[in-house]
Amino acid sequence: MATRREHTSHESSERILSAAAELFAEKGYRQTTFAAVAERSGISRGSIPWHFGSKEGLLLAVLERSVHLISAGLAEEPAGTEEVEASFDRITEGAHALWALPTTKLFATLLVEALEPNSPIHGRYAEIHHTLRAHCRRQLEQLPLLPGVSAEALSAAIIGAGIGIHQQWLLAPDRVDPEQALAALRAMVVALVPPVRK
Repeated sequence: MATRREHTSHESSERILSAAAELFAEKGYRQTTFAAVAERSGISRGSIPWHFGSKEGLLLAVLERSVHLISAGLAEEPAGTEEVEASFDRITEGAHALWALPTTKLFATLLVEALEPNSPIHGRYAEIHHTLRAHCRRQLEQLPLLPGVSAEALSAAIIGAGIGIHQQWLLAPDRVDPEQALAALRAMVVALVPPVRK
């Protein structure tokens, strides 16, 4: 059973992580300071390195938390071949749920950071994409895809398109409708599944 001190420490860590995720998303990694995180979280500046060691440690913890949130939010109910529409609904709902997460903007903001040589967040960022592809692939593996179309390749295409749609929406929300774009993506992917004969 957790002691009161451990509970308080966990609560402080969560407040710091939430504040840091918001600030990294708004300002980027380099422009975010411990002072800003302390002000946003209401936790003393000195407590941040005590919890996470360094700014890089804080960033890695934020991404680790994001991976956990994404994994927890994705449904794991693969459909049978007679439920093609339901299966694609789960895939697109999972993508839409991701875009609605508070940390979604964080992923777009940190993309350039993750692509830099020797980036400390490259591995975590790749893990986020892997988690999304794996969820999508498990749904697709239940469906009778056209010959030459693998669930692995199609999951990469779907997740890549979904991320691209979201990034375009972040850059120009008045010009891109993510709901319509995801609906178009869904229609294109459904077309790759042969009709199920009963």
